[in-house]
Amino acid sequence: MKKIALEQTQEHKNSELCIVTEYDFKDKDIDISTAEINGKYPENGYCVNTEVKEMIYVVSGSGKIITERKTITFKQGDAILIDKGEKYCWDAVCKVVMACSPAWTPEQYKMVK
Repeated sequence: MKKIALEQTQEHKNSELCIVTEYDFKDKDIDISTAEINGKYPENGYCVNTEVKEMIYVVSGSGKIITERKTITFKQGDAILIDKGEKYCWDAVCKVVMACSPAWTPEQYKMVK
């Protein structure tokens, strides 16, 4: 069993509208983070995770996740599964918990048009 205290996390500002807090367990099979999103992210185009699935739980707020094929609305208490390779963007004011399997790495996260 492992524990990471809030004081041991790393905060990353992806943009003015997206702040991510990472809990790095150094486990290649799964990871977890939180994100605060306050508007459209990314501002242009989409983001995509080329190697991982993301399970998202909405802690607070609401909004939309927009893909090339559909728009999903969500609110506090909802859960969303994003498949690897699926392009998406946020239009939301929310705080979410994101678990990735296998673990997320910066190399597999891309911004695309």
